[in-house]
Amino acid sequence: MDKERGTDLYNATLIFRQNLTPGLAILRIRPDQLPYRFRAGQFTVLGLIRDAPRLAATSPEESPSREETPTAVSPDKGQRLIRRAYSISSASQEGDYLEFYVSLVSSGELTPRLFHLREGDRLFVGPKATGVFTLDQTPPGSNLVLVATGTGLAPYISMVRTLALGEGTPARNMAILHGASHSWDLGYRSELEGLAQASPGMRYLPIVSRPGEDSSWKGRTGRLQTWVADPEIEKALGFPLSPEVTQVFLCGNPVMVKESVALLEAKGFTVGSRKEPGSLHLEQYW
Repeated sequence: MDKERGTDLYNATLIFRQNLTPGLAILRIRPDQLPYRFRAGQFTVLGLIRDAPRLAATSPEESPSREETPTAVSPDKGQRLIRRAYSISSASQEGDYLEFYVSLVSSGELTPRLFHLREGDRLFVGPKATGVFTLDQTPPGSNLVLVATGTGLAPYISMVRTLALGEGTPARNMAILHGASHSWDLGYRSELEGLAQASPGMRYLPIVSRPGEDSSWKGRTGRLQTWVADPEIEKALGFPLSPEVTQVFLCGNPVMVKESVALLEAKGFTVGSRKEPGSLHLEQYW
């Protein structure tokens, strides 16, 4: 029966889930085959069969659906799985599981099914991670500015954790700018605040775009790209926002990415490619 339903394709187990809000969750998944090798910043594919139950009270599926994931993989009509790509947020040295930071798309195909999973449930994980949104092409010792909206933070969490665990890794100045609608949407906030307090070269700059709906928030407000272009940003970073010494990563909402690129190109930053490394590195989430 399982083979007919497609669950014979499952090769991983959900071992931990943390619901940050009704629409945000951290999932830890243990592949059957370990170790699972990847580089910080890469992504892999998660999948469930179409018959898998959806979270109650979610909207009917749209076609095509919009999942908040980088380079979304469309369902293969010849397969029995709905598959999407998600950035890995665990450290590359972590050998027991893969961690993911997931946003619920109520009318999507996969996330309402992922959010229905409970610890111990089975699912599919791609056989290998991929992607070039990594630190590989950044000059050793260069400053890092990691800019993200929403769950676009995930690859940076992997980078920060991997660097923190890396023995003999050259020290770097690093700043994470994370934009979200409300303070309760700032995933990993406590962890990042702790890292910033413990590491002199680390800055964490959370930004809330809807402060009128969040009276408890007393920090930075507005659109993330506005802060990227703020002339005073270097004071908050603690180092020069200059392409000669600083590499900038942009991940998340494509409007934020596009507008930030334009602002940073005016400062001399250039978008890199596989053949020609630059000082701007991009990942768009839909």
